[in-house]
Amino acid sequence: MQFKDVIVSPETVKQLLKQVHEHRISHAQLYLAQPGSHAFALALAMGQYLCCEHPTETDSCGECPSCIQFAKLTHPDLHIYFPNCTTNEVKKDPDSLLLAKDFREYALSNNMHIDISTWLETLKGENKQPSINIRDCSHIINQNSIRSYMGGYKIYILWNADRLNVAAAPKLLKTLEEPEPQSLFILITEKPDQMLSTILSRTQLIKIPRLTEEELAIALMKAHPEVSNSEAQKIAILSEGNYNKAEQILRDGSSELELMQAAGIMLKSAVNFAKQQPLQVVNYEGVIEEFDKIAKTSREQQKSFIAVLLKLLRDILIANTGNGEMLKSTEEEARIIAQFQGMLNIKHITLMTDECNKALYHIGRNGNANIVFPDLYFKLAGCLK
Repeated sequence: MQFKDVIVSPETVKQLLKQVHEHRISHAQLYLAQPGSHAFALALAMGQYLCCEHPTETDSCGECPSCIQFAKLTHPDLHIYFPNCTTNEVKKDPDSLLLAKDFREYALSNNMHIDISTWLETLKGENKQPSINIRDCSHIINQNSIRSYMGGYKIYILWNADRLNVAAAPKLLKTLEEPEPQSLFILITEKPDQMLSTILSRTQLIKIPRLTEEELAIALMKAHPEVSNSEAQKIAILSEGNYNKAEQILRDGSSELELMQAAGIMLKSAVNFAKQQPLQVVNYEGVIEEFDKIAKTSREQQKSFIAVLLKLLRDILIANTGNGEMLKSTEEEARIIAQFQGMLNIKHITLMTDECNKALYHIGRNGNANIVFPDLYFKLAGCLK
């Protein structure tokens, strides 16, 4: 992966190149990524550049044996660790080495646009809690004590580093603080608040900004020449800078809009229930139908529904302030938001947001969706009384 192929702001690439040119590369870096960013590809591009036999001022050559091996994720000095769990093939003591072939095929088939939800779908582990475990950390420590195969840098990429097992993470502290020479550790996360402070303190923070709507639309049209500019712009608005979500919308059609519509049905019903409207107006049966559909999907999709509900609440709040120009929404979303004009105030939305975050936590902890969603519904209605 070369820098020119990574979908990221040019300023971020310049920041990394400046480190290399000024010979002040931190041996442990934390890439703070936004959802759907090309952070894993950026980490690969950085590693490929450092190991390239004929690098230019701005990129790796892409043609030397080292670059070719990086492109296939088979370079002997590239070590990738990622959340893993038991699978149909690996029924006991999973680790990143045992699942390396599966991960390599998954990453290559998606052009390094990877996220935890689709990776779990690949593993068929949507209802499990994968982690970078103590066996992975032992591999890292042992590997770092060995010389590099090619005589240059050894690159360690920990994707979704926030999933470092609580018992495993402390084992890495000494290695992160005092690694062998020419070792680069790149930890990638979207949730630094879920990482140990002792890990964070040993890394240099590299912030990867969210893609702008224009950058995302251009990237979509480049990857899919058949997509028109207007369609790309619409998808860019819906996906909020998340390239993976944009690809999903393009692939699945209106899945994101369907979640927004389901969230609108739930919220409208909760409002009417709080107002003690007649049962036919409350339409609780319609809400339960939506819950049944979502409960049959993966855990990550269930979390996506709550995320969409949170976005709807945020957009309603923005619309209520009269700052419509700040609202980024399609015509379909705008119609859903307009239903709640003047119905919810900041106090309502603050309380409802707290309840949504609690539900998100329970779903993440393997809570039963058939219990969590109805409970959330009645709590949202309670926030309005």
